Amino acid sequence: QAAAGRESFKHGGHHGADPAGEPQAENSFSEEEEEKLQAAFSLEKQDLHLVLETISFILEQAVYHSVKPAALQQQLESLHLRQDKAEAFGNAWSSMGQETVEKFRQRILAPHKLETVGWQLNLQMAHSAQAKLKSPQAVLQLGVSGEDSKSMEKVLVEFSHQELFDFYNKLETIQAQLDSLT
Repeated sequence: QAAAGRESFKHGGHHGADPAGEPQAENSFSEEEEEKLQAAFSLEKQDLHLVLETISFILEQAVYHSVKPAALQQQLESLHLRQDKAEAFGNAWSSMGQETVEKFRQRILAPHKLETVGWQLNLQMAHSAQAKLKSPQAVLQLGVSGEDSKSMEKVLVEFSHQELFDFYNKLETIQAQLDSLT
């Protein structure tokens, strides 16, 4: 897990609304709940995360556009989602949509703004002469400022190769979602 100077990055964060319509800033489900979902739907962890992120994205879009349940269902069907699945989204949106929109309107957005990004690579060599393992690490230094603060706080985040790759893929997903809104 990537470690940060003041807080940890959580893998598999789902930003959006959970099934009860609560805005989420972290994982919608606990590790145990995700394992149960994996078993119930016979999905690999990565596939489950993709499904959850897709559902979150659909709900975020519905919130952003304040779409009516029938229009949501029609849009999903036009994207070739099976009618029964699109209907399930429409029904859920019909019962929880307005409440979800209100909760999102009241939610405070991130109070920090990214000002600078720095990075360095670290290579740790194994201590034993027998083990020639190298452990490359990337360290990001993020300079963030608060809304009311002129001072900048530095947050250090260390990534292994795999963690950095996973983070990159998350950024790609975020970029695609931002692109779809413009």
